Amino acid sequence: MGIAACISDIYDSCHDSHASRKKLKKRNQLQTVEIKVKMDCEGCERRVRKSVEGMKGVSSVEVDPKKSLLKVVGYVDPDKVLHRVRHRTGKKAEMWPYMPYDVVDHPYVPGVYDRKAPPGYVRKADADPQTVSLARASSTEIRYTTAFSDENPTACTVM
Repeated sequence: MGIAACISDIYDSCHDSHASRKKLKKRNQLQTVEIKVKMDCEGCERRVRKSVEGMKGVSSVEVDPKKSLLKVVGYVDPDKVLHRVRHRTGKKAEMWPYMPYDVVDHPYVPGVYDRKAPPGYVRKADADPQTVSLARASSTEIRYTTAFSDENPTACTVM
């Protein structure tokens, strides 16, 4: 075996390892991406649906024009889905900013309650730390409310 063959083998092994690294690229996990997009008519609904149906990794697409909600399920990156919707439709789109009403302890706190939210939903309070502290019940508040609860067997008997 000559020196040229040794160099050739080393060169091939180096390039094979680079090729295998590209193949070992991390795949996206299966997730649900919810996006708020205003849709006025059936044409808007169809255009929003078609904008993400052709994406690689998309398993299903649900469109709810009454809530202005686009739900995409698949092996996708949420930022790429959002960018694609904005680019293909030309509409203003944002990640779904609402959460179910039942999940929040105090849904009528000024930073959480939103009149524009769909029925049964309130604005997510994750972004603003001051709003999060207002929306979450304190331990003393929980203690006082459970002290007079009908479900508490050691509750006050005066009531």
